[in-house]
Amino acid sequence: MNPFAVLFLLLLLVPLVEIYFLIQVGRVIGAIPTIALVVFTAVLGALLLRVQGWATLQRTRMTMARGQLPALEMMEGVLLVVAGFFLLMPGFFTDAIGFLLLVPPLRQALVRSFIRRNPSPMGAPPGGAAPRGDTRTIEGEYRREDE
Repeated sequence: MNPFAVLFLLLLLVPLVEIYFLIQVGRVIGAIPTIALVVFTAVLGALLLRVQGWATLQRTRMTMARGQLPALEMMEGVLLVVAGFFLLMPGFFTDAIGFLLLVPPLRQALVRSFIRRNPSPMGAPPGGAAPRGDTRTIEGEYRREDE
């Protein structure tokens, strides 16, 4: 299916689903508690996002200190930004998606699945490590010819 058609459907359906859930929850618990619940989930999501973001930043620093490319951590960071976007949108459906993206094992599984389907163009696995058994070191000298 055309990516623009999918995006159009999402932009059309997600607000409709959100409105439906807000109306249903509002019927059961009332308007003011529903609004309070939406605000509470946004605040809770922001706090959890902050904690997860710091943890991901620390893992990124440790990976870089080992001399490896922090590809997994960077992609997790992108998913955390998406989670933050969903958590700040008012509604229960987007909050559920945002909270699911804050679960580290689920987020890491999504990243690993994406990497398996889209291998690195450089040939090295994520993390920057060379394949096992490949311990070649290429040395050489150079000089500039224009001097």
